[in-house]
Amino acid sequence: MGDEAFTDINGKAISLDCHSHSGFCREFTVSSPKVSVGKVMVYTCCVWLLAYTVFFFTQNTAVLSSAILITLVGMMFHIHFVKVDHESLLVIGSLGIQVSSCYASGRETTTFIEMSKIKDIVINEAIYMHQIIYYLCVLLKDPAEPKAVSSVVPLFQSSKPRLNCLVKVYKSCQEILSKC
Repeated sequence: MGDEAFTDINGKAISLDCHSHSGFCREFTVSSPKVSVGKVMVYTCCVWLLAYTVFFFTQNTAVLSSAILITLVGMMFHIHFVKVDHESLLVIGSLGIQVSSCYASGRETTTFIEMSKIKDIVINEAIYMHQIIYYLCVLLKDPAEPKAVSSVVPLFQSSKPRLNCLVKVYKSCQEILSKC
């Protein structure tokens, strides 16, 4: 399986990279476009022009210093906590599922779900901003009642791929889960 071009729910290009490590182990990586330097420059210029306008009328240098500081802190916050570079799903048939998110700053978050806790992987639908979207999620077993679902863990939360991308991942995951 190789790279294919897909779009997210907003129509922006994303890519799905599928790697089959073995018959019982596959990795899916959804990548989003990098941070646009042009957009960063436009936002920075707008904030600083507004600050210079306020400075021109007030003659207060704290306005300029605050604008620079707020812009830098805002960019660092966005890169470190908001902008996800890529999300990956590693499905290992006998062990479980590992979900990872790598942010633009290089920070990475990883969650592992044991196979004994997984009831199923499904495509679910939700209403989001006056439209219906689809998302892939893991259904976790209820420890008290094995036939019930205790919670739902959504996958690819930041990239929000469209249904055609989710179906490809879903079919591959179901193929692995059926072998267990």
